[in-house]
Amino acid sequence: MHYLVTGHTGFKGAWLTVLLRQLGHEVSGLALDPAPGSLFERAGLAAQLDHDLRVDVRDAEATADAVSAVAPDVVVHLAAQPLVRESYRDPRGTWESNVNGTFNVLEGVRATPSVRAQVVITTDKVYRNVDQIWGYRETDALGGVDPYSASKAAADLLTQSWIATSASTVPTAIARAGNVVGGGDVCPERLMVDLVAAFAAGDPVRLRFPDAVRPWQHVLDCVQGYVALADALVAGRHAGEAFNFGPGTGSFVRVGDVAQQVADLWGGGARIELDEQPAVHEAGLLALDSRKAELLLGWRDRLSFRDALRWTVDWSRAVHDGADARERTMAQVDEYLALGRTTA
Repeated sequence: MHYLVTGHTGFKGAWLTVLLRQLGHEVSGLALDPAPGSLFERAGLAAQLDHDLRVDVRDAEATADAVSAVAPDVVVHLAAQPLVRESYRDPRGTWESNVNGTFNVLEGVRATPSVRAQVVITTDKVYRNVDQIWGYRETDALGGVDPYSASKAAADLLTQSWIATSASTVPTAIARAGNVVGGGDVCPERLMVDLVAAFAAGDPVRLRFPDAVRPWQHVLDCVQGYVALADALVAGRHAGEAFNFGPGTGSFVRVGDVAQQVADLWGGGARIELDEQPAVHEAGLLALDSRKAELLLGWRDRLSFRDALRWTVDWSRAVHDGADARERTMAQVDEYLALGRTTA
């Protein structure tokens, strides 16, 4: 099977690329340039791709041409502006990337006869957050306050409309997931990125929201959900549906507790401090109910919260100490796949 991953130079996209390659698939990518020091660069993933295309999904013609040139069997659309705080700084760019970009990919797929299935990735933040303590289900209302959340909710609704009204017969589904951790993330203003960077430099970490509760999931558990959904679509199941891929309640942990556990795993006198600076709005507790994916796709997390942190720190510490990023990434993917075989 030949996969096209949009946003393959990003954090999730890079891990998805390695997972797909280890599963024996051909993989091509369509994205902007990778960020300096990204997993994509450090693991030399360009050499693993059939096509490595630099395209801005806001460019409709270039996006359509790229999808047609690759002629994939499956498209996984990840390309987006993925940061809440950046969306305040650049709301226009966020809306254009997340909404117009999604439409351009959808239309590129519609015009490409080879495509057999398409998974559009949104986020847990598409749900209208009413601070409920139970997880949001796929049928709950969508909404959003910050430009990131609102634009991703709009992209989700756009995809639903496209599925219902376009002339395309490509089986398409939506995947919604939340916070993920793992080795090689370099996106600014993410907790794990800040923790690893500070501890590696021997500096203290300054926390903005130590009492905020977030669900934490290893990136491989998340992207394995995307693959499970794509497999179902190719097999003729679940077209037009949305699926949540979130961790269990045991992974709902305070930011301050996560930071302390990562500091303990890192060792070497890692320190944590509080950031007293005013902060922009960020959502409170937002959890997903993923029972639909568990029941209909046979998907579930393979790594516990503690294991997700340990795998992230092990990767980061090893690469910081000179290990090869590609070898460490492939080793963790192989170990992850072995977990699936032993629990199947």
